[in-house]
Parts: sequence; structure tokens; C-alpha cells
Amino acid sequence: MATRQSVENCIQQCEDALRTALDQYREASTQEHVNDMEFTNSQQEIENAINTVETISNSANPQQREQLIRMLLQLQQMQNNLTFLNR
Repeated sequence: MATRQSVENCIQQCEDALRTALDQYREASTQEHVNDMEFTNSQQEIENAINTVETISNSANPQQREQLIRMLLQLQQMQNNLTFLNR
């Protein structure tokens, strides 16, 4: 069973990754070149957050799992946005 604290920490990590990725997305959409290190790092943060959510959700209770799934959807949407912007 996932502890309340571990779920809260996971959500906080995800929110931080989303915030950073959104900043990088906004910056990259106004510039010609998007292959800088910060952009790549934000993509990696999103990937790490997705992996963490998937791992923790396996041991979460139904209420926690629902919260984690909502976060997972947000992360995947941002991951898609970053991927398509990078092309």
C-alpha cells in the first residue's frame, strides 16, 4: 500500500515537472531552435514523473490511484506537446 506521503511527494514531483515543462514549451514555441539542454531535461523530467506515477499507482488505494491517473494524463499530454513541438 502506498503511503499518503509517498503519493503526495509523487504529485509534487509531477507538478514541478509539469511547471518546468510548460515554461520550456512556451519558450521553445517562440524560438526557432528547441534542441537546447533545458528542453531536453524537461522532457526527461516528464518521463521520470510518468514512471514514478506508474510505479506508485500499482500499490495505491482506489482514491490515490484515481488522483495518480489524472496526473498521469496531464503528464502524457505535456509529453506529447513537447514531442510534437520538437519535430
